[in-house]
Amino acid sequence: MNDLDRIADDIRLCHKCPLAQTRICAVPGTGSGKSDIVFIGEAPGAREDREGLPFIGAAGKFLDEMLADIALSRADVFVTNVVKCRPPDNRDPLPEEVRICTEAYLWKQLEVLKPKLLVPLGRHAMHRFLPVTEKISEIHGTPVGITNPLSGEKYVVLPLYHPAAALYNGSMREVLKRDFREIPKMIEKMKYEK
Repeated sequence: MNDLDRIADDIRLCHKCPLAQTRICAVPGTGSGKSDIVFIGEAPGAREDREGLPFIGAAGKFLDEMLADIALSRADVFVTNVVKCRPPDNRDPLPEEVRICTEAYLWKQLEVLKPKLLVPLGRHAMHRFLPVTEKISEIHGTPVGITNPLSGEKYVVLPLYHPAAALYNGSMREVLKRDFREIPKMIEKMKYEK
C-alpha cells in the first residue's frame, strides 16, 4: 500500500467533521498517482456520494471530453475535491469543513502526488488556493504560483470554470475548452524551466 492509498483509507474512515454523519461514501479521488496534473472540485455530489468516485455525472462527462481534447484521460491525471464528503442537499461546504478536510487530506495528497499543475474547477475550489477577492470570471485560465503550507512545495494553480457551468450556460463550453487547451502547453513549458 502506498502513501496515497493510506490517505484514501483515512478519508474513507474519517469522522473529523459532521459531513461524515450524512455521507454514504467518502470520495478520496482517483487517477494516476504519478500525474503532473491534479483537478480539484469543490465537493462530491449525490451520485459521487453513492459511488465513491469524483466527477461521474454530467459535469464529469464534460470533463472527460475536455481531457480527450488534449489527448489525456482520467488514467493520466488525478481528480479529487477540496471536501471529500457530500454536504447535505448539495449546500456549499462550510468554512470549517473546508479547513478540516484541506489540512487533514488535500495538502497531504498533493504532497504525495507532487503535481506540476493544480487545476481548481470552479470558484469554490479556486478559493482554497487563491484569495477570496479573486473572481473566477477575471482569473480563469491564468496561472498563479502558490506554496503548500505543510511541505513548502511550490505549485502552479490554473483556475478554471467548473464543467457544470457549461451545462447551464452553453457559451461556457468554448471558454472551458479554450482554457483546457493551455494545459499541455503549460506542462511542456514547466519541463523546460526545470
